[in-house]
Amino acid sequence: MTHPLSGQTAIVTGAATGIGEAIATRLAASMTHLLSGQTAIVTGAATGIGEAIATRLAASMTHPLSGQTAIVTGAATGIGEAIATRLAASGAIVAIVDRDLEGGERVAAAIGGGAFAIRADITRSPEVEQAVAGVLARTGRIDILVNDAGMAGKAAPIWEQSNDDWDRNIALNLTAIFYFCRAVVPHMRERGYGRIVNIASIAGKEGNPRMIAYSASKAGVIGLTKSLGKELATDGVCVNAVAPAVVRTKILGQLTPEQIQYMTDKIPMKRTGTPEEVANVVHFLCGPECSFVTAQCYDASGGRATY
Repeated sequence: MTHPLSGQTAIVTGAATGIGEAIATRLAASMTHLLSGQTAIVTGAATGIGEAIATRLAASMTHPLSGQTAIVTGAATGIGEAIATRLAASGAIVAIVDRDLEGGERVAAAIGGGAFAIRADITRSPEVEQAVAGVLARTGRIDILVNDAGMAGKAAPIWEQSNDDWDRNIALNLTAIFYFCRAVVPHMRERGYGRIVNIASIAGKEGNPRMIAYSASKAGVIGLTKSLGKELATDGVCVNAVAPAVVRTKILGQLTPEQIQYMTDKIPMKRTGTPEEVANVVHFLCGPECSFVTAQCYDASGGRATY
């Protein structure tokens, strides 16, 4: 990902000045080698700090999240795993918070970069507080929070949904996000920097039949995101949501083939998304360049969204 636009040609209209000029400059740089063509002498670089400096200069801004700590919930599999992988590749130390500790440790070992796993039931506020405290004790900072953990829930009309069906979905998809945001925001405000990304769903915008609790919870995620983004707008903390359409993950196992086909047929691209495609959107929202974007919901829907 050092030359994401390498070999491509871009046309930018109105690029003699202003925003167009900035866009043209950014595309040309393409997050590649800001020190390209320069020569650096690093003494004592055979080991230790000198070695680290030499490595950093050679990387030349290829790792925009270097030195940052990111918490990703539900990252033992699926979209969360793809997000954790993407953030680690950009230099972040990733804390994987999941009920599946074995799966979280597997992902942490695979992505490297100091990643580690914490087991927590994030529907319980004390366990969320403990997880956040554990990350701070280990890395001393939290720069990024990605709330990905979620469930589809029972596929049935409302008259066949029990109180427990509703409560379980709301607890994991919405209340857990409230718990985590509340736990990390004081630290981010104190430092004057933070990025929070909440994974919503296109169902939260349009509503899916036979998925009442899921659709309602994801609509709540979007509302929470917009409210919190405005609360923190002057604190250096940007809060945004991503609303995917149907994505190829294990969560599809909770749905009927008819539901999956219904959702896929509504996508103009006529295909499901991939976890990596969602992770790429999240990556931007987690970075320092996402500095004038907050309280927004970004769609990763293959064109499905109508607003």
